[in-house]
Amino acid sequence: MHSFRELSGSRSWRIGETVGWIPFDGFAKSAADKEVGYSACGVTGRGCPIDESLGVRLFMSGRTGNPERPATIGLIGLGLIGSAVAERLLAAGHTVIGFDVSEAARLKLSQLGGVRTATPAEVAEKADIVWLALPNDTISLQVLHDIDGSLRLGHIIADLGTGDPRTAESLAVQLGDRGVTFLDATISGSSAQVRRGDVLVMVGGEESAFGVCQRLFESFAWQVRHVGPSGRGAWMKLVTNLVLGLNRAALAEGLAFAESLGLDPATALSVLRDSMAYSRIMDTKGPKMVARDFTPEARLSQHLKDVRLIREAAARVGQSLPLTDEHQRLLEVAESLGLGDLDNSAILETLLRQS
Repeated sequence: MHSFRELSGSRSWRIGETVGWIPFDGFAKSAADKEVGYSACGVTGRGCPIDESLGVRLFMSGRTGNPERPATIGLIGLGLIGSAVAERLLAAGHTVIGFDVSEAARLKLSQLGGVRTATPAEVAEKADIVWLALPNDTISLQVLHDIDGSLRLGHIIADLGTGDPRTAESLAVQLGDRGVTFLDATISGSSAQVRRGDVLVMVGGEESAFGVCQRLFESFAWQVRHVGPSGRGAWMKLVTNLVLGLNRAALAEGLAFAESLGLDPATALSVLRDSMAYSRIMDTKGPKMVARDFTPEARLSQHLKDVRLIREAAARVGQSLPLTDEHQRLLEVAESLGLGDLDNSAILETLLRQS
């Protein structure tokens, strides 16, 4: 039996190749974790990256090796998520043609090796596959209007953002009538997790277009799931964000409670991560809460927008969401305190200031 470091340092691994049974020692979350065999992540020239503070999943994070068929991807929106996606695509050997309203964001793309454009229409003119990484579907609709004259038969448009699933369903029909395929390709994870290749992509839309984009999504995702026809990716994102947001709020409340009892927050987080209360949010947001580091990886206001979408969808089908109702109230208080542009882990500050 070899340690992971011994295995990873011995040679390069191919995508999908089984590394073997890896002892996870003290940082495994449970006995079951110690029994899991993981596949190599495909990083050319070295084994998978390891970050014990983040748990075992990084062993199979995104595929960053040289692609067999380099592709050209148009990317409109180079903010937190878009810039992280661009970095991963470029690292995998693909060409990224991008636009953002921010000149600084466009300059950063060119410095990374991408191609910046002066307009979103130019992106659509130069790429058959165009991804949107924008704050909401209102902006996505405006961009689609702006590039309308550049769309052509065979184009694939994928929206990586979180919006109203009904918009995705409508766009799939409207664009489909013109021979353009629309995918709602929502991402579960923050920009920091995108950079590590540690996110899940949930895709709704035609299977043929999904097949074209799957390997490209895999350049920044550890898992890519086709969850059904158009709109299903967006609906699934609302479900996952409901649970994710409540997990984050529960962690913040637990840490605020621990602090009020005079317990050391770092110790409390460590105990929580070893307990039955464990969730992955403790790995990604726990250290930020303990350090009071609210540098944005995913903005609090963006999650509030998602929670409003969740409650609107629930109201239409008559589903009560009492925990989410309270979660929205807390987020709105946070935003009123000026925390909206901070990382969503800043919900902790709301609870501390209400004490």
